[in-house]
Amino acid sequence: MIVDLRSDTFTKPTPKMRDVMAQAEVGDDVFGEDPTVNELQEAVADLLGKEAGLFAASGTMGNQVAINALTQPGQEVILDSNAHVFYYEAGAPALLSGVQLRTVNGKNGILTKEQIEGAIRAENVHFPPTSLICLENTHNRAGGTIFPIEEMRRIRKLADEHNIQMHLDGARLWNASVATGVSLREYGKYFDSISVCFSKGLGAPVGSCVVGDRDFITRAHRYRKIYGGGMRQAGILAAGALYAVRNHIPKLKEDHDNAKLLAEGVASLPGFTVDMKSVQTNIVMIDMEEDTKRTANQVAEELKEKSVLVLAIGPYRIRAVTHLDVSRDDILKAIDIFKTI
Repeated sequence: MIVDLRSDTFTKPTPKMRDVMAQAEVGDDVFGEDPTVNELQEAVADLLGKEAGLFAASGTMGNQVAINALTQPGQEVILDSNAHVFYYEAGAPALLSGVQLRTVNGKNGILTKEQIEGAIRAENVHFPPTSLICLENTHNRAGGTIFPIEEMRRIRKLADEHNIQMHLDGARLWNASVATGVSLREYGKYFDSISVCFSKGLGAPVGSCVVGDRDFITRAHRYRKIYGGGMRQAGILAAGALYAVRNHIPKLKEDHDNAKLLAEGVASLPGFTVDMKSVQTNIVMIDMEEDTKRTANQVAEELKEKSVLVLAIGPYRIRAVTHLDVSRDDILKAIDIFKTI
């Protein structure tokens, strides 16, 4: 049996989720008449303390309609240099919104108020005006690290002082909430818009949701249409997402425990290092000691031959992600296979 640790996007819908999807009540969502989509949007908006929500095909679409709706062409967005919006979204902010990204080197994906303050543009005809701050929680490339709520509050206060809006890429915000005990609604207080994802740890097959006030969602809805994201009987997909939100959030604790078990097991082996402080949710970054003369790609291939799948994300770094379809026994098996290589 294969233990797939490449990403939590490899989760598959459970049998109960499939049943719910098959029986979903549907309508034409472009006309706002799909009752299951509407129920999902309202439920997620309520969880995050916002007025309204918008179902999107993916996290990238959710982030990009939010940026479009919160900025004007020629403005500037501040974000971490390893943020998903910058690193993995194909240059979309420049292409779709006409904005410039100003990256700041955070520590483990965390930007401080002081770093952001130093990046805010002065009012000068030579500079693009700073209009938006984007944060990410949890942070993918930093290994699932959690953005401290106290720093979010400080950044929000700074943003208000400069009349700058804030967007949260909360694709794995569910994980942050489960790990910290901070409610989704509390996180929601500090952002004008938030995107959350259903197709990662929660196990739904497709979809994300963007939330904010009604005026923002009206603007975002238009951009979703422009991107080709107006789906018709999307309630079949929304039903899976709704089931995931109502049933799978508590299960994330098991993923976090499994990630820690994997990290401890691999860190004890010669040739591998893991920064245990960064193992806060369901992502484990494993570094190869360079004197072993094996690259991340080579290690990933050796593991694949023994039925463990991981992702090489740098010359000497692999990523392993625990999720709904990986059990504690699977993790123990993976550790044993790491020992053999």
